[in-house]
Amino acid sequence: MAEIIVVVSKVKKLAKDAGFRTGADYIEALSAKVNQMVSASIEKVKAEGTKKTIGAEDLI
Repeated sequence: MAEIIVVVSKVKKLAKDAGFRTGADYIEALSAKVNQMVSASIEKVKAEGTKKTIGAEDLI
């Protein structure tokens, strides 16, 4: 099991407010997806070599 990097209570509340529940594997999968997105942004900025801050424009 990977480290959870999303706020579980916030994700569950968002789903609950929409009338849904989160499955047992959802939080872990969501956290892995966020981790991949951040890592991709970091790699993009490294490749460009022009800045040290990742921003919205770096989301892939």
